[in-house]
Amino acid sequence: MNAPSTPFTLRLSWAQGLFERGDHAAAATALAGLVADLEALDRPRPADGEPILLDELPETAPLHGTAELRLLLARAYFHSAQLGRAEAVLVRLVEEEPTDAYAHLLLGRTLQRAGRRAEAARPLALAEILGGYERHEALGS
Repeated sequence: MNAPSTPFTLRLSWAQGLFERGDHAAAATALAGLVADLEALDRPRPADGEPILLDELPETAPLHGTAELRLLLARAYFHSAQLGRAEAVLVRLVEEEPTDAYAHLLLGRTLQRAGRRAEAARPLALAEILGGYERHEALGS
């Protein structure tokens, strides 16, 4: 399904469907490819003139960066227990979007799930301050 000739919007719908059906590992794979394609748009074109995909996206597509897509990727990693990958995506995301309360919350939950409760305290506190997420005593935060 992630063949280069498949339109980006169709690949995105496919990945979202996988996530919604609970196939988080497959969704993570599909989403990682989409994120890579979008991030390639910010890089210079190859010297050999190979076109960068995504020509099928309308110019009015609401792509203001990859933050929303990367957050979904991090969620897919989290739900498929790929905690190191989730953490890597989330650390970068909170650096770029420091006021995204949900990204801080998910980073904190990822660290908790990885058994790193002390490290989880800061992002969980920021999530609470920024977005009203409550820290629950039962989760050790």
